[in-house]
Amino acid sequence: MSETFFIPRLTVIGVGLIGGSLALALKEAGVVGEVVGYGRGRPNLEKAVELGIIDRFSRNPLEAVEGADVVFLATPLKSFRSVVEQCLPGLKSGAIITDGGSVKGEVVTELEPLLPENIHFVPGHPIAGTEKSGAEAAFATLYRGKRCILTPTEKTSQQAIDVVTEMWRTVGSEVVQMSLEKHDRILAAISHLPHMVAYSLVNAVGSYDHYEENILEYSAGGFRDFTRIASSDPTMWRDIAETNREALLEMMEQFETFFAELKTDIREGSGEKLFEFFLRSKQLRDAILS
Repeated sequence: MSETFFIPRLTVIGVGLIGGSLALALKEAGVVGEVVGYGRGRPNLEKAVELGIIDRFSRNPLEAVEGADVVFLATPLKSFRSVVEQCLPGLKSGAIITDGGSVKGEVVTELEPLLPENIHFVPGHPIAGTEKSGAEAAFATLYRGKRCILTPTEKTSQQAIDVVTEMWRTVGSEVVQMSLEKHDRILAAISHLPHMVAYSLVNAVGSYDHYEENILEYSAGGFRDFTRIASSDPTMWRDIAETNREALLEMMEQFETFFAELKTDIREGSGEKLFEFFLRSKQLRDAILS
C-alpha cells in the first residue's frame, strides 16, 4: 500500500466504541469516502450521524453493505455469523470483511466456510478499548500507539491483508500477524483473565454481608482503578468467555495456582515468602513499563 490508499465506502456493523473509533480515525486521516453504519438501535445510529461518525445508516443489512469495499464487524462475537449470513447477498465481488473481535479461532471457524471465493475475510483484533460503549464513547485517537493483531489463514487473500494492514497503520496502530491459537491464548492471559478477575472481585466485595451497608461505597482509587474494566459490556464479555473457553480456563487455573500460593503464605504468616511473592510481581510489572 502507499499514499494512494483509500477506502471509497466503509460499512461499520456495530457503531460503538470500536467501530465508531475506527470510522472517526479514518475520516480524520482523509482515507475513507462514505461511511455507512448498521445496527439494531436507531437512537445510537442517529447519534452516530449527529457526531459525524457515520454519514448515513441503514437497519437493513443488505442496504448497509451495498457497494461497500470494506465491512468492519464490531458487534458481540456471538452475533458475527448471523450478521454475515444476512449481509452476504448484498456484498459486491471483491469486498473485504474484517473484524475487531477479541477471539479469533471460533470466529474463523464460523465465518470462513460461509464466504464465496470473491469475498475476502481478514480476521483482526485491535488491542485497544475502554469500559465505555455506544457511539458516544468513540474517539479518533483510540488506536494510536496500540497494536492490531491480524490472524490470516491459508484462504486469506494477500491483497486483502495488505488493505487491512494499511487501514490499521493509517489510524496509528502497529500491525502484527500471528496464528489463531497463539492470539487466543495470549489474549486469554493479558485481557480475558483480568476481566474475569475484576468481575469476580466486584461480586465478592459487593456480596460481603458482615456489615449492613454496602462496603463498595468506601472504595477508593486503587479499587476503582483495578475494577474499572468490570464496567465493560456484559454481552461482549459473555461472548468472549464462551468462545475462548479452553484458553481462558487454562489461564484461570494458572491464576488459581498463584492465588493459592499467596493465600498459603498469608495463612502461615511467612513474611519472607510474602516479600518474595510481591517483589517478583513488582519486577514483572515494572518490566512492562520499561
